[in-house]
Order: sequence, then C-alpha cells, then structure tokens
Amino acid sequence: MSIPVPVTKAFLQEIEWDKHGNVKKEHARVPVQFNPESLKVAFSNQIAGDNNKGGSALQFASKGTTKLSFEMWFDVSVYSGTDAEGDVRKLTEKVVKFMRTKGTTGKGDKTKYIPPGCRFQWGSFLFEGVVESINENLEFFSDKGVPLRASVSVSMTKQDVDIKFASLENAKAATNKSAVGTQPQQQARNGESLQEMSAREGHPENWQPRALANNVEDPLRMRQGATLPSTPA
Repeated sequence: MSIPVPVTKAFLQEIEWDKHGNVKKEHARVPVQFNPESLKVAFSNQIAGDNNKGGSALQFASKGTTKLSFEMWFDVSVYSGTDAEGDVRKLTEKVVKFMRTKGTTGKGDKTKYIPPGCRFQWGSFLFEGVVESINENLEFFSDKGVPLRASVSVSMTKQDVDIKFASLENAKAATNKSAVGTQPQQQARNGESLQEMSAREGHPENWQPRALANNVEDPLRMRQGATLPSTPA
C-alpha cells in the first residue's frame, strides 16, 4: 500500500512590524486551496543621472525594491456544503482583505493610508511586504449565476532587495499533518467516492475538509487503490 507524501501548503499571513522593521505580531494564517504553479520575483533599483553631454556615473536615487507575483486558484464546484456555501468569493475574500488599509498617517492632503503587512510563505520561500495589487477573475458559474471558480493574481512588494529563507519547521501549520508512517491509511475501492470512503469510517460528513486537506481533485471518483490518512475516531 502506497503512503501519500505530506504536501506543504503555501499561506498568506497578516503581520505587524515594530519601528525597527522586525515582526512583532503574527495573525492567523490563510492557507491557499491549491499551491501556485510558479512564483515570479523581480528586483529593481530606481536609478537617476543627469543630462551632461560627457555622461556621468549613474546614481541610485532610492532604496531598491523586491516584487513577488503569483496566481492562485479557488474552486468550490466540487465542494458543495463547505464554508464557502457554493460561492467562491467567500474564499477569495480572505485574500482580498490584505488590500484593506489598517490606518492612516498625516492629515488633509498629506494623509497616507497604511496597508497591512503581509507574509507569503511556501516551504522555505518567505516574502514579507505589502500587497500592491490583486486581480480576480471569476471563471465558472452555476446555473443560478453563482461564481464557483476564480483565479486570483497577487502582486506584493517590499522596500528592500533581499532574499529570505524560512525554516521548514515554521511551515508545519500549513502542511498536511499526517506524517508519513505515523497515521493509519485508508484505501479507495473501485468506483468509490470520497464521501463513501469517509462513511466506511463512520464520518460521512467529513469528506469535504478531507478532500481539501489532501488535494483531492475529484472526490466523486477516487482512483482505485488511492490512499488517504484515516479520519481520526
């Protein structure tokens, strides 16, 4: 019997910095439904020079920046009855909240709005900055006009040219918690759905979160012989 390898899930997390730029508070993690296919990182410096005919050495006008962009997918078309209640926007709104300002500084025309700090982590990849933009595309609708699938493109930025590596221990909360060889496994029978598998263990109501936790793409038609961690008694 094969044992599935635990899958580390990427997550977003609101963070707060102190005056020295160190993280002083961490809020709840928002795990992605499906890990991004790729991450794009861009480093840049704002450069200035003058128009002297003889030319001049380039000068760095400001501190460099690092930008991260990625795309996530959310789909509730096969998970009716989840906390999304059939509308994918109830999942994507957890990402959109990272665009909402947390306060202001200055007055009048000099007022500046402060976005929340945001951490994106996927295994050892760590990026801490602010969300610059979010583009959401609703891809699939029910016969009642309810959006069921969406792609969300996220762009983040930080005022620094830096690469951070995170300890894999810090990502455990977003990882499939069934360690290899330490939790009983259940094997799918021919033509069985995930709900039927869960019913065999006495927990038919647990099939939706079980599907999400184990990245099951089609819970209605499980592959014969596929194994999943058993539902705790």
